[in-house]
Parts: sequence; structure tokens; C-alpha cells
Amino acid sequence: MTEPLSPNPALAPAAAASLTRKEVRCAVRFPLSLPLVLSSGKAEYAAITRNISASGILFEMDKTLKPGLNINFSLRMPSAILGTPRDVLVHCQGRVVRCSMSQSHCQVAATIDEYRFAEQ
Repeated sequence: MTEPLSPNPALAPAAAASLTRKEVRCAVRFPLSLPLVLSSGKAEYAAITRNISASGILFEMDKTLKPGLNINFSLRMPSAILGTPRDVLVHCQGRVVRCSMSQSHCQVAATIDEYRFAEQ
């Protein structure tokens, strides 16, 4: 039987943290490039999705957002992806997990804490 890994104090802080941090994905991510309307408070922004799952989303935009920020966003899921007769508008609530620069845009990863399908 093996013992669980524990951080070695001799390791650099970043390396020690990577041993204790474990990325857990609870849903399959689908690479989708969809327009997204995002709001936080009274501000509203346009973004483009890069991938999406039932529990999270990665999107690109021109503005950086702070981790922990509560956001609302809406996107139109294509009928071909959902297997429905027509596209479906989905309203979501979540929070920013991380934000990093990628070429000329900011990539934002966020949770999807709640969602609801709009009446069509």
C-alpha cells in the first residue's frame, strides 16, 4: 500500500503547492466557439466561448476579470449539440475561477453554478 504524497519542505513553494493541488473535472468539456453575453453588476461584455461543460466554461474577451467575481451570462446552444429541434438560449450564473492572457485576449475560466433554459 502506498502512502499519499505530502509536500516536501525542501521543494520550491510552487512545486510543493502543485503536489497538494489536484485538478478535478466532473464533466466532459466540449470545444465550442459561441458568442456569449456576460454581465457583472451593471457592466455588460461580449465574449466568445472556447470550451464548455455542465459545470464550467472557458471564454475569451478583451477585459480581465478578477477570480471570485460573480457573473451572469447567456448563450445560445446549437440544436445539433443538444439534439433538440431548435437552438436553446441558456442563462447561467457562476463565478470567475482564473483569468490569464493568451495572445491578444484574456482567457477566463468560470464555474457554472446555476443555469436555466429560456422559454422558446
